[in-house]
Amino acid sequence: MHWIDLTIVLVFLAGLTVFGLSQRRFNRTTSDYFLGGRSLPWWAAMFSIVATETSVLTFISVPGLAYRQDWFFLELALGYILGRILVAKILLPAYFEQDITSIYEVIGRKFGPGLQKTSSGIFLVTRLLADGIRFLATAVIVQVVTGWSLPVSVLVIGVVTAGYTLLGGLRTVIWVDSFQFVLYLGGGVIAIIFILTHLDITTGAAFRALIDQHKLNVFRFQGNPFTEPYMVLSAVIGGTILSFASHGVDYMMVQRALSTRDLREARKAIVGSGLFVFLQFVVFLLVGSLIYIYYHGIDLPKDREFPLFIVQSLPVGIRGLLLAGILSAAMSTLSSSINSLSSSTVVDWFKSRTSLRGSRWIGLMWAGVLIVIALGFNENDSAIIVVGLKIASFTYGGLLALFLISRMKRDFHTITISIGLLGGLAIVFLLQFMGLAWTWFVGLSTVTTVALTFIGEGFYAVFDRRR
Repeated sequence: MHWIDLTIVLVFLAGLTVFGLSQRRFNRTTSDYFLGGRSLPWWAAMFSIVATETSVLTFISVPGLAYRQDWFFLELALGYILGRILVAKILLPAYFEQDITSIYEVIGRKFGPGLQKTSSGIFLVTRLLADGIRFLATAVIVQVVTGWSLPVSVLVIGVVTAGYTLLGGLRTVIWVDSFQFVLYLGGGVIAIIFILTHLDITTGAAFRALIDQHKLNVFRFQGNPFTEPYMVLSAVIGGTILSFASHGVDYMMVQRALSTRDLREARKAIVGSGLFVFLQFVVFLLVGSLIYIYYHGIDLPKDREFPLFIVQSLPVGIRGLLLAGILSAAMSTLSSSINSLSSSTVVDWFKSRTSLRGSRWIGLMWAGVLIVIALGFNENDSAIIVVGLKIASFTYGGLLALFLISRMKRDFHTITISIGLLGGLAIVFLLQFMGLAWTWFVGLSTVTTVALTFIGEGFYAVFDRRR
């Protein structure tokens, strides 16, 4: 990197640490530390949700998908909007009615501490594996741009992110996420403007070429919806259910909604995030399509298309700004993961008996675990973004079923719910073995968990009457 680019990056990293230190005074209790005092504006929470869920994966894989194929990923984004509407209507009211810190307290109050810890444990494992993949994606970009090794890249990002997260708590995470969202989305817009002004053909000719080569196609109507994850039916329905689960029962996402003042603001944050995710995907898909025209469609390493463009084509200064945007995207996910993992641990496992200082030590522990997991991951044949989504798909169905069952007025026995949950988790492995598209995993896992729970209740009632 040129010294100007490096200076921009170093000033950016130092600024995050200083900001985290300045926000430390607002954290007097663990509630302040984990929920920002429940006083943050909805738009900041919304930007934090967007930055957390699509950050580094957007920078790496979405432009790459458009470069290699077309805009089919927008089918999922349509489902994301619908799924968040379901969250706002069905699940958010329960969280605000019960005045909770961790959403898994809802499960504990309905079914007991055992299932609360079980649901929290599923969340912890899911976040560790999924965010380990995202952390690897971060290191991939930093390696391409700086030439550092993957381990060095992981350690640099991990240490800086852990620093400002542990110092400032959720308040710092959300405000930094909001700034980072604007920065990296602006980076995408800058890339679009740069390409359009440096093409050897007109803008109109570029878009005609993309249309003629079917690079802007969104909907896929051909294929088997049960084996093709991006056929329009499986993508939209799968995206809806996945978003319903990820933003309704994944504490890392819901935690941001809980930091707002009331249910009305939380709903605006959740639903608005779906609209901004759609906009964000449009920006970065367009980046990938224009890079395809810029490079005349030459073969490039998978998931390296945008990073290589930044390194090879952007001028000094803009390159540093884009790298800061990339780091922003990466660090927003990692910081959110560290805070939510420690919050769930303190509330669900230690019953909030841990001090503020102890909460920070738990956060440091989880930061270390994430770093170790990222160092142990290797890239494989699939695009990184698909791997990340698949990991969540294995566990979200069981969690979503638990929360839907908790909303029912009838009572359930812990053992029947446990059987249903195990069955819902197991069915996903069977579905993958059968070759079913991963976009159906969450929905079918949810249905299986609920169905087995009711069947178990039926057997339990028969057995109880005979006894």
